[in-house]
Amino acid sequence: MKRVLIFILATALLLSACGTAAIATPVPTTVPATETPLQPTETPVPPTVTPAPRTLTVFAAASLTGSFGELGKNFEATHAGVTVKINFGGSQILSTQIIQGAAADVFASANQPEMDKLVTANLAAQGTPKDFVTNVMEIILPANNPANLQTLQDLAKPGLKLVLEDKSVPAGTYSLTILDNLSKDASYGADFKTKVLANVASYETDVKQVVAKVQLGEADAGIVYVTDAIAASTLKTIVIPANFNVIAKYPIAALNNAPQPELAAAFVAYVLSVDGQATMKKWGFTPVNP
Repeated sequence: MKRVLIFILATALLLSACGTAAIATPVPTTVPATETPLQPTETPVPPTVTPAPRTLTVFAAASLTGSFGELGKNFEATHAGVTVKINFGGSQILSTQIIQGAAADVFASANQPEMDKLVTANLAAQGTPKDFVTNVMEIILPANNPANLQTLQDLAKPGLKLVLEDKSVPAGTYSLTILDNLSKDASYGADFKTKVLANVASYETDVKQVVAKVQLGEADAGIVYVTDAIAASTLKTIVIPANFNVIAKYPIAALNNAPQPELAAAFVAYVLSVDGQATMKKWGFTPVNP
């Protein structure tokens, strides 16, 4: 009996010592909260800068009124903040104004002599004026043609009211040259120029005034540039043959004392560009850079 008790007690102790090992419970790992992700660096956009307003002043022959009016608008469209101000008039008047101190950036003349005056006065550098178009002359008549003029010979009819530009105006000089050329031809006679000039009712300071008088019926005929005749589409015309006509060359230059020298150079370059020359051609001029 005692042996049985000892066996039971030993067995119990053995079982107690060899009990099943406890399975460790994993301790949850606390993951620290992630910091707020960095946002991509944004480059600040500078505010739009409005270009400072600038004015480009162009002095241009009256016969360029339509064409340069369009060129000026086109130039403004591609040069933010720039206003093109154009002073149109007889080339002889414009050159005088510039020599007397009028502020101008660009001069476009209807002949070389007026440009030469600025070169001589050191207002346009020698060699910088460039011819940009040519033009020719034409006879204009009122739409109803009250004097019934049909040919160049009719300009010598007694009692005719003719309007010309003054001889100080490029167009006036060209008109006199044409009359000289006609007078050398036997079909017109040596006294043709004298007879025609006897019919002159007035001499004007630019071609636009001649056009206006013919349009208003204050004159039976006038001699103007073909471009002016095209612009005044309601008027009738008589073509002057090439062998009697003259080719008027138009020079342009940026002026030495230009208030806006960079814009002046850019405008001259634009007039001579393909686009500028196309605009001049549209207005009836013959481009020098076709």
